[in-house]
Amino acid sequence: MGGGGDGHGSTTYKGFTMHQPKRWHTVTGKGMCALMWFWILYRAKQDGPVVLGWRHPWEGHGHGDHSHGHEHENEASH
Repeated sequence: MGGGGDGHGSTTYKGFTMHQPKRWHTVTGKGMCALMWFWILYRAKQDGPVVLGWRHPWEGHGHGDHSHGHEHENEASH
């Protein structure tokens, strides 16, 4: 009665049987986990100083250019 399973990759404990996941579930889960960590690290790189209080959000992203490309529009029209 207690555990062991039926030998087909499943485990039974107190009447609850857990089956082994299919291979595509495992691969998809690992891929989604990697994507999540890449996203977290990317956002930490972009917003980390603001979140940690090292920089104010209104100070920009460190490029020091407040014109936002407007002078390029004037140059193209000449």
